[in-house]
Amino acid sequence: MKGIVFTEFLEMVESSYGLETVDALIENCKLPSGGAYTSVGTYDFNEMVTLLTELGKVTGIAHEKLLYSFGHYLFNGLVSAHPEVVTSYKNPIGLLTCIEDHIHVHVRKLYPDAELPQFKILSKTENSLEMIYQSSRGLYALAHGLIEKTFEHFGKTVQVDYKLLEENGTEVKFAIVQNG
Repeated sequence: MKGIVFTEFLEMVESSYGLETVDALIENCKLPSGGAYTSVGTYDFNEMVTLLTELGKVTGIAHEKLLYSFGHYLFNGLVSAHPEVVTSYKNPIGLLTCIEDHIHVHVRKLYPDAELPQFKILSKTENSLEMIYQSSRGLYALAHGLIEKTFEHFGKTVQVDYKLLEENGTEVKFAIVQNG
């Protein structure tokens, strides 16, 4: 998993729960990396699982809710790091429909070894989108947060519903309807 995800995660933890919580997570998790991440590095996905699990214990917040919140937070970090990816889109549905054909192509140029989820568009209208999220990592709640933050970025409100097609969250159908 790319380091930017780890660095943004720890920044979110610090801004939401304090530096003491970040220190406690790193100390309690006994991570192979020692919790020293760079945004351009690559780290074992299991370290993220360990950090999320420990944060859930510390905060009492469910794993899915933490990932959803992180999706909201991560959007801003990704836009700050790569504003050119988002600025070419005029609306959130346009951006979301181009994840595979534009955004992930751009990400793969920057990070050839990145393991990215796949998004298959099932249907699209001016104000709605249905798509399938697929990833062996099952981070659909993170994707949900990123989707909602995309609409917020464009000043739009949205209703996002999802259905787990696989119990472990590795395949999820999202139904997205822009309000107003």
